[in-house]
Amino acid sequence: MKTLALLVVLALSTTFGFSQNEDVNSITVTIENIKNNNGKVLLSLHSKDTFMKGQGIMNSESKITDGKVTITFENVKPGEYAIMALHDENENNRMDFENNGMPKENYGMSNNPMSYGPPMYSDAKFEFTGKTLDLNIRF
Repeated sequence: MKTLALLVVLALSTTFGFSQNEDVNSITVTIENIKNNNGKVLLSLHSKDTFMKGQGIMNSESKITDGKVTITFENVKPGEYAIMALHDENENNRMDFENNGMPKENYGMSNNPMSYGPPMYSDAKFEFTGKTLDLNIRF
């Protein structure tokens, strides 16, 4: 009887253990070229509808260690997304601009597009099919 009970517990724990791994659906973002450890990095996961309109559908922040951060968005549904990142050096939770409109703080996006104007969703979008995805963003 003990053997049967042990087998049932083992079978259930194995089943639930594997199902948790399959449902993670995570996107991990690494930024390695941050110019200093001042402030924090803000990241936001956007759909086409939320891009450049404030908060994303998922938001996160991280302190900087040795010019690097790694942030994971978990339980992300498959779909089309873009990620925006900001080095918020003064920790005021927004991008600061020069008088001429140029950003004072470094920023980056998924796909690392080289743009000379406002960020465009079409340049930063990517397809997330589920499971796990690792992205690197450059400032």
